[in-house]
Formats: sequence, structure tokens, C-alpha cells
Amino acid sequence: MISFRRTLLAAVAVPALLVATLSAQAETIQGAMAKAYANNPDVNAARASLRATDENVTIAKAAYRPQIGITAAHTNAGAYGINNVAGADRYSQQDTISLTVTQQIFDGFQGLNRINAAESGVYATREQVRGTEMQILYAAVQAYANIALYKDFVSIRKQNLGFLNEQVKAANARLQVGEGTKTDVSQAQAQLAAAQAQLAAAVAQQKIAEATYMQIVGEEPKGISLPAAAKRGMPATLDKAVSLGLQQHPSILAAQHVADSSGYQVKSAEGALLPGVAVQAGVGRTFVNPAGGSSAPANSASVTAQLTIPLYKGGAEYGAVRQAKETMGANQIKVDSARLSVRQSIVSAYAQMQAASAAITANKQAVSASNLALSGVIEERNVGQATTLDVLNSQQTVLTAKLNLAQAQHDLVVASYGVLAASGQLTVQTQGLQVAEYKPEEHYEAVKDAWIGLRTVDGN
Repeated sequence: MISFRRTLLAAVAVPALLVATLSAQAETIQGAMAKAYANNPDVNAARASLRATDENVTIAKAAYRPQIGITAAHTNAGAYGINNVAGADRYSQQDTISLTVTQQIFDGFQGLNRINAAESGVYATREQVRGTEMQILYAAVQAYANIALYKDFVSIRKQNLGFLNEQVKAANARLQVGEGTKTDVSQAQAQLAAAQAQLAAAVAQQKIAEATYMQIVGEEPKGISLPAAAKRGMPATLDKAVSLGLQQHPSILAAQHVADSSGYQVKSAEGALLPGVAVQAGVGRTFVNPAGGSSAPANSASVTAQLTIPLYKGGAEYGAVRQAKETMGANQIKVDSARLSVRQSIVSAYAQMQAASAAITANKQAVSASNLALSGVIEERNVGQATTLDVLNSQQTVLTAKLNLAQAQHDLVVASYGVLAASGQLTVQTQGLQVAEYKPEEHYEAVKDAWIGLRTVDGN
């Protein structure tokens, strides 16, 4: 009795353990997004470009930092055959070394405005990176949902193939007892052949979807099944989604920062028309070895204040100002374009989500009704009131309803995450992804005031 109980417990425990193991290996949609966020090369390339953009601030700040240089020179000078007197050739050597420090005091606020423009450029690039992250998260959702969809398609078409195999067998059996015709058999075989081709196409689509998933997420898909529609961070209404998108979407914020940067560039170009003041200090030593002797080194020191007043540079300075103003105007228009684009994307995604939800309800009813109709047609065929073609047509209706239902369920998931992406809500924080969030501020703070150094923050 004890042995029987142990055997029974083992029989129950092993399948349960197997299910738990498979569940642990199965990838969730949140896990796929987290891996894409951390591993996708497009995201990492965008972050690297942002780090390069951070250096623009350091480069711009160099205008207000001292310029220091050392100059060394060696000169040989000689005179030969003077008055044709023998032995009159003379030469001398001179060595000079000097240290110069130049400090810009005022440059028409060009340096200050370049710094402000560079900072705005950094903020714009940050938003562009955030937009890239959202695009990759959304791409991971699409790749995940596509695999689930094509797995469903494969399963549905395999069921259809099994049904048609039975119909071919049944048609042959009825033909042998004189209750059917060769036409019935041919019709069933034709549908079977078409179903085999459609199954092969569905398998190919699944493989393509898996390859796309690998490209975006960076790992092979495991145990994927269609997830529920997005709920975390989902705006309650369309108006709320539009409001959030217009306030927070990275494409709008990036366009605004680009417009700000171009405004500072206008001021910088105008600064070229203003006077400039610089101070230069230098110390040096000169060593002279005249012909036939030597002299003591000569030391020198100087401090020079220089005022530069631009009068006319051929008109290039005025063209630069006009060009900067036109660029600023274009970038301001692009802000309006970004707002319109975001609004259109939100409305479109929200409409697709609502349409998919309605399609699920309708297709569920279609699946139920077509299954009942198929059962009825089979009974009618069995009593001679319907033909094999009627059964095949009814089965095709069931198949179409099932495929449409799977497609609608897929579309609802993708559209729901599309609403989040379009409204700027598809982020690590809103989705609670278990991955370290990239903090662009850390690199910026590390390099914005750097005076020297060749290595990047990561040691390259």
C-alpha cells in the first residue's frame, strides 16, 4: 500500500515538476522587452552616439579655457665671401624656447552660446535615444506576438489538415460501398493538398518570425504564447493618450531641444559681429652663439591685451546669421510636424486597438457558429442531404474564422502596446521591466567639465 502511494505521488510530481520547469524556461513578453533593451545593437549604438554628443559640451567650453603652448626654434645664419676677403665667412646659431598662454576674455558671447547650443543638442539626442528605446521595445513586442500568432496558425492548419485527411478517408470509404463518387474523393484530395501547402507556408512564417525575434531580442525564443493586451501605463481614454503624448513623447521633446539649439546658434553667429578681447602672456629664453664667440642667454616676458573689432569680412558673417535664422525657423516648424505626427500615431493605434477588440468578439461568435454549422452539414452528408463539397466548404469557413480570431487577438496585443509607444508610455519604468535602466546623465556629468584625458569613461 505504501509502495503504491509512493508510485502515485511520483506519477503526480513528475509532470508537475516538468510543467514548472517549462514555465521557468518560457519567455514572457516583459522578459523579451528587457533583453532587447539591454542587448539590442541599435539601442547600444544610439547610446554610444549620445556619449559622443556629450563631448560637444566639453569642446564648446574650451573657448573659455586657456590655450597653452611651447615653441622651440633653432636658427643657423651665415654670411660668406664678404668683400672677397679670405676668412671673412661668418655664421651664428640661435636657439629660442618660449611658453605662451592665451586667454579669451570676450568673444561676443559666441562661446557661451555655443555651450548652450551644445547642451540643447545633448538633450535632443537623449530624447532621440529614448525614442529609439521605445521603438526597440515595441519591435520586441511585435516580434514576440508574431511568433505566437504563427504558432497558432501552424496549430490551426495542422488541425485542418487532420480533418481533411479524415474526409479523404471517408470519401474513399463511401466510394467503395457505392455511396460516394470519384468527384467527392478528388475534391477532398484537392483541399488536402492545398492545406499541406498552407501549412508549409505557416511554418515558414513562424521561422521568419523567430529569426526576427533573434535579431531584435538577441536570444532564441522559448515557450512563447500570446500574452494579454497591455494594461500598465495604458491611458484611460483617447484624449488622455493624446494629452500624454503631446507632453512626453520623445520625438516632440527632441524637436523642441533642436529648435532651442538652433536659437543659440543664431546668437553665436551674431556674436561674430561684436568685438573680441584676448590676453596673451609669454616667457622665453634665447641662446645666441655668434661667430667666433658666445653670449649670455637673453630672457624675455610679455603680457599683451588684444582688442579686435570686426568691420567687414566679405559678407560671410552676415550670410552665416541669415542661414542660422532660416535653420531655426525650419526647426521650429518641425516641432509642429512632430506634434501632428504623434497625434496621428496615437489616434491610429487607439483605433486599431478598438477595432481588434471588436473583431475578437465577432470572430469568437463566428468560430462558434461555424463549428455548429459544420457539425450540421456533416450529419446531413451522412444521411445524403449534403455533399462532400458542402462539408469542405463548411470546414473552410471554420478555418477562416479561427485564423481571423487568432489574427484579431494578435492585433489587440500589438495595438495596445502601440498606444503606449505612440503616447510615450512604453518605458522600462511604466512596464516594470527587470533590467537596469540606462542613465545618460552619468556619462554627461563625468565628461562635461573634463579638461584633459584621452580615455573614455568605459576605459577605451
